[in-house]
Amino acid sequence: MNASLSHHGQNAHEDIGDYVAHLQFHMTLQARNLVPNLTQAADSREQLLQETQAEFEKQISRQAIQRG
Repeated sequence: MNASLSHHGQNAHEDIGDYVAHLQFHMTLQARNLVPNLTQAADSREQLLQETQAEFEKQISRQAIQRG
C-alpha cells in the first residue's frame, strides 16, 4: 500500500473516531435529559434509580477513558 492511500485511510479512521466521539457526547446529553437530576431520594425506588444511574455513568466514563 502506498503512503498516500495509507494516509487517506488514517484520516478516514480519525474522521470516524471524531464522529463517534461527537455522537457519544450527544447521546450523553440526551440521556441526561431523560433521567431525573440527583436529589434527595423520596423513596427506595428513587434511591435505586439514582444508584443505577450513577453506576451506569461510571461504567461509561471508564470505557471512554480506556478507549482513548
